[in-house]
Amino acid sequence: MNGQWYDAEAGPLVRPYAMTGGRTKPGPHGVRFDLIALVAVEPGAVDTALESLLGPEHRSLLGLCGPQTQSVAELAADADLPVGVVRVLLGDLLEAGHVRVSRPVPPAQLPDERILREVIEGLRAL
Repeated sequence: MNGQWYDAEAGPLVRPYAMTGGRTKPGPHGVRFDLIALVAVEPGAVDTALESLLGPEHRSLLGLCGPQTQSVAELAADADLPVGVVRVLLGDLLEAGHVRVSRPVPPAQLPDERILREVIEGLRAL
């Protein structure tokens, strides 16, 4: 046994706890980063993030968000990082003011299908 547990093609390996500084929870903001929470980049955040002390993983998440809103699950999949790591990194970005997080409308608050059908029928009658 040669002592290596991964092959040479795996490339550089960075443990998740190294990316998050050993943290497992996203900051003290009280924001829940559910899988369906929506993340949007604040205007000008990408430029200021390059000048700040954020790590490459933070900048990568900002780049993945781009001009459109992304869910936490989409970001984790696109970044090929565990969701827990993405949540901690997003907490850092939120604290620095680079992103905003919103939650989609819960299904209980959406209008009833019957009401929507009545509205459509009323519009057609016009």
